[in-house]
Amino acid sequence: MKQLIILLKITLCSLMIMPAAYGAKLALVIDDFGYREHNEEQIIALSPEITVAVLPNAPNAARIATLAHQSGNDVIIHLPMAPKSKQPLEINTLFPNMGEQDIHRIISYAVDHVPYAIGMNNHMGSLMTADLDGMRKVMKSLSAYSLFFLDSKTIAKSQAINAAKEYRVATVSRDIFLDDSQDEQSIAHQYDLAIAHARKYGSAVAIGHPYNSTVKVLTAKLAQLPDDIELVKVSRLVQKPNKIQLGTLIEHYKIWFEQSLFQYVILQQTLKNKLD
Repeated sequence: MKQLIILLKITLCSLMIMPAAYGAKLALVIDDFGYREHNEEQIIALSPEITVAVLPNAPNAARIATLAHQSGNDVIIHLPMAPKSKQPLEINTLFPNMGEQDIHRIISYAVDHVPYAIGMNNHMGSLMTADLDGMRKVMKSLSAYSLFFLDSKTIAKSQAINAAKEYRVATVSRDIFLDDSQDEQSIAHQYDLAIAHARKYGSAVAIGHPYNSTVKVLTAKLAQLPDDIELVKVSRLVQKPNKIQLGTLIEHYKIWFEQSLFQYVILQQTLKNKLD
C-alpha cells in the first residue's frame, strides 16, 4: 500500500513539472518577403525555424517562397488588407465592403502565386481586420484551402480570431512587433521582450521585416539563443478549433489523478477499519 502511494505521488510530481521541461517557444515571422532578395536570403539562411510571409504580388514571390520551402522554412501568404490610415496599397488589397466572390478571387490568386503556403497573415489591415463581416468572408474562403490564419494584430479590436472560430479556421496571434522602429537598439529591446513573453506565457510570436537592421539584430541574437528558449515554426503554435491544448490536458489529468488517489486511500482505510 505504501509503495503504491509513493509511486502515485512520484507520477503526480512528474506531471506537475512536465510543462517546464518543454521550455519556452519563440516563433519569428518575417513579413514583406518578395522585394528584398538579398536580405530575405540572409534571413532564410539564419534558421529553417523562421517563418516567412510572402506578398503575393511581389516580383519575387514565387522564387523566394520556393527557396524558403526548400530550406525547411514555413511559408505563409502575407495578404494585403486595408488600413485605417491613408498610405500606398498593394495590388488586390482587401476591403470590408468587397463581396465574397472578389475576396475569394484575391485569396485564390494569392494561393496560386505563393507556392507551398500553409497559412496566411494580414499585411496592414487595421480597417479590414476590425470588421467582423469582412473577416467572415476571408475565413470562409480560407476554410476551403485549409490554411491557418496568423492575426498580425495591427489593431487591438481585431475580429479575425472571432471570425475564424465561426469557420473553424486554425489561428495564432502576434505578441510582439520587432521593428516598428528600425533602430538596432530598439529591435534588440523588442526581441528581448519577446523572450520575456515566451518565458512568462510559454510561447511568443514576434513579427519583423527584412530590414538591414533587423537582419543584423537577429543574426547576433539567434547565435546566442538562451538554452531555455526553443525557436519554432509558427505552425507549432497554431491552435486548431476545439483542440485540447497540452497544458489543459495535463491539468485535467492532474485533477483526476488527485481525486482518484484520494478515493483510493479512503477506500483502503475503510476496508482496514472493517477488518479491525
